[in-house]
Amino acid sequence: MVSAMDTGIIGARDRALILLGFSGAFRRSELVSLDVEDCAFGKDGLTVTLRRSKVDQEGIGRKIGIPYGSNPETCPVRVLMGWLEQAVITAGPLFRSINRRGRVQAGPLSDIDVARVVKKLAERAGLDAARYAGLSLRAGHATSAAIAGASERSIMNQTGHRSVQMVRRYIRDGSLFREKWFQ
Repeated sequence: MVSAMDTGIIGARDRALILLGFSGAFRRSELVSLDVEDCAFGKDGLTVTLRRSKVDQEGIGRKIGIPYGSNPETCPVRVLMGWLEQAVITAGPLFRSINRRGRVQAGPLSDIDVARVVKKLAERAGLDAARYAGLSLRAGHATSAAIAGASERSIMNQTGHRSVQMVRRYIRDGSLFREKWFQ
C-alpha cells in the first residue's frame, strides 16, 4: 500500500497516516483526534499522547511509543516529520484535508476519510478494497506483531486492549499458519 501512494502533498499525508496508524495500532477516531501537540519527537522515536479513546472516555490518556524504522521510506517517525514539514503544520490537527488546489486545510480529517484512504490505497495496491477499512491498520498491527512472535501482553500494551480475548479477535486469522505441530 505504501508503494501505491500519490506523490505530492496528498501522498505525504496518506503515507504518514497509514504508517502512524499501523505502527501505533490506532483506531481511526484516535488518528483524526491527534494534534501536533500530542507528538513528542525524541532520539528513540515518537511519543504520542492519546488524550482520549473509545475505552478511555474519562480522558485519562496514555502514551504510545513509535520507534524509528530501519527504512526511511517506511519509518513512521521520519515520514510524519516530513508530512508536518511539507504541510507547514506546527500546531493543531495532525492530519488534515487537502483541497483541490493542494492547499492544506485547518480542520482535521474525519474517521470516514481514514477509511477512504485505506480503501483507495488497497485498491491501488491490487488488493480487494472491500476487505480493508480504517480498522485494518489496527488489526494489521496486531496480526503482524503476533506473526513476528510478539506476546499478547506486548500487543495489548500497544493497542490498549484490556482483555486477551479482544486482542485475540484481531490476531486469530493471522496465526492460522503459525505454530502447527508438523512444522
